[in-house]
Amino acid sequence: MANRYLPDFNAHNHSHLVMEAEIAQERIRQARYSFNLALAMTAVCAAIGLTGAGLLVAGKVPEGMIATTGGMSPVILCVKFAREANDRLDKIVKELKDD
Repeated sequence: MANRYLPDFNAHNHSHLVMEAEIAQERIRQARYSFNLALAMTAVCAAIGLTGAGLLVAGKVPEGMIATTGGMSPVILCVKFAREANDRLDKIVKELKDD
């Protein structure tokens, strides 16, 4: 039976664990959305780049160069975005192993 004058450490520990689990779930959700966004943007940028390459082959050099450059430049940012999401997941796994 718990002493009414002492705090219930088990209840505090339980609520702390629940809060950590909710934070971990939110991080996982955000990482999943970040990865999906990066994947979708990479696909869109690749399609723009291929359109630019098609324009280059068709002889429309100025339009093709603009489309190819515009399509490929954001891919670097998308890959960085996906890598950051993966790093967040790795951090969660490490934190869970440490506990």
